[in-house]
Amino acid sequence: MTTAEITEVPMAARPGIAPAEWQARVDLAACYRIVAHYGMTDMLNNHISVRVPDEPGRFLINPFGLFYEEVTASNLVKVDIDGNIIGNAEYGINPAGFVIHAAVHRGRHDLACVIHTHTRAGVAVSAQRRGLLPISQHALRFYNRIGYHDFEGLALDLDEQQRLIADLGPHKVMLLRNHGILAGGASVREAFEMLYYLEMACKIQIDILSGGQDPIYPSPEVCERTASQWDRSEEVLQGRDWPAIMRLLDRKDSSFRS
Repeated sequence: MTTAEITEVPMAARPGIAPAEWQARVDLAACYRIVAHYGMTDMLNNHISVRVPDEPGRFLINPFGLFYEEVTASNLVKVDIDGNIIGNAEYGINPAGFVIHAAVHRGRHDLACVIHTHTRAGVAVSAQRRGLLPISQHALRFYNRIGYHDFEGLALDLDEQQRLIADLGPHKVMLLRNHGILAGGASVREAFEMLYYLEMACKIQIDILSGGQDPIYPSPEVCERTASQWDRSEEVLQGRDWPAIMRLLDRKDSSFRS
């Protein structure tokens, strides 16, 4: 069974929407649901976005007023890079969400999907002076492959966008100091995978440091070798995780597809 077969939606479910955009909507709505499944939400705050296929400068994001469990393919909001909502939107969008996501979509065309969270572990590690430590296999995925952005207050000022994208640099993940996690990917699947492993790395770090003993640090050579192995993980995984996620969500509640 292929990914396309698993995520296929009847044409009747997408009147007036191009098939590629509808598929992006289904995948994005699924991402909201799986982030909620893993407990990585913060009330109505936080956001996930994806570029609209074949519509440069436009992306989809959640309505500001719905919990992640309420997000569906059809109620996602389309917005352009300047903040103009395309079509009807009952709830509008989160202003901070626009500042953060528009910055990445404007500055990093290789990242089709962007996720921002305020998890306890993510915020905790973001507030630690040394940031993410190379003390777990999960963390080594991001060895020398993570950015840091200093806290400037609520992300409501457009002039912060330049500093956000500069601090992200060439990386796919970033810790927003005293704030949370930013993760991106060339697809919704990759962005979620980046978020999941960074979140796990942060949880493991908090657990290790709370144990009262000094962590074991692998050598820099081993750290870089492991990170390089992670860079090639797609050769082994081959996208198998996303179809499994979609099957899980369909068993729980398939309304995200509507």
